[in-house]
Amino acid sequence: MTLTTPAEVPARDRRRRALGLRADVRNLSLLGVLAALIAVGGLTRPAEFLAGSNLQLVLTQASVIGVVTVGMTFVITSGGIDLSVGAIVALASVWATTLATQEFGFSGILFTAVAVGLGCGLVNGVLVAYGGMVPFIATLAMLASARGLALQITDGKTQIVTVPSVLDLGVPDAYVLGIPPLVLVFAAVTAAGWLLLNRTTFGRRTVAVGGNPEAARLAGIDVRRQRLYLYLLSGLCCGIAAFLLIVLAGSGQNTNGNLYELDAIAAAIIGGTLLSGGRGTIVGSVLGVLVFTTITNIFALNNLQSDVQQIAKGAIIVAAVLVQRRTARDGDA
Repeated sequence: MTLTTPAEVPARDRRRRALGLRADVRNLSLLGVLAALIAVGGLTRPAEFLAGSNLQLVLTQASVIGVVTVGMTFVITSGGIDLSVGAIVALASVWATTLATQEFGFSGILFTAVAVGLGCGLVNGVLVAYGGMVPFIATLAMLASARGLALQITDGKTQIVTVPSVLDLGVPDAYVLGIPPLVLVFAAVTAAGWLLLNRTTFGRRTVAVGGNPEAARLAGIDVRRQRLYLYLLSGLCCGIAAFLLIVLAGSGQNTNGNLYELDAIAAAIIGGTLLSGGRGTIVGSVLGVLVFTTITNIFALNNLQSDVQQIAKGAIIVAAVLVQRRTARDGDA
């Protein structure tokens, strides 16, 4: 049993307050960036960008990658990585939109999407937690396998959804107080993720495993089981995102979720989640998603090339990592 001296308690409290202050400053900075982007969009394309329909579109598009990012935040906080999220979304979306699945209606599509996501997450978790594989390699293998299986199921063709109850979720008549149902689902997943990470034992264990796995094991945490649960959580988020994408696109394609893994990792990093593990923030990740989605929307409205957009995203990621490294050095000082 480790005893804490009275002198160590104030020092620990100061460190916690400092971390909280830096998190607040980081979130305020992201809000500032988001406000600046909104100003740019409003100045360059005021009629189109500030239209209610466009703002609804931005939030709807952010919802799909946002749900994936919530799961990714947990995995990265634990010191892991999941490169397969985009491929899992693709596989779940095409498996849930086959003719056989659509015969079961709304519940069949939703159940299949979530079940496929959980199944893929289970495989990732077993390989990483109990198979001893490096997360990068295990999830890279899942990326290739899931993409291949998605292509095999569709034979390269788009699978059109014909279930009215699913398609109706994407029409304006289904909006609640002007808010699309997909945005409400994203908000619910975000709230649940925040509570899970910040107000439960599960969240504290996740942070402990990411900070120091050996210390977490000595403290009585089953590190392998915790990692399994985290990849299951990531798979669940991918399944939910796949269903949202089905509603948004009205179809299932093997190309769905392209580069989602990069967008989710980037959003989590610029939001303040430490890539080496031990620190994660759901609020920051959501702000990161909104920043990237707004950038994409502004570029599309101004007819700018996608390659310039990717360069801008890359520059933001590099800047965020450099800020993280400087913050970490200041915290150690």
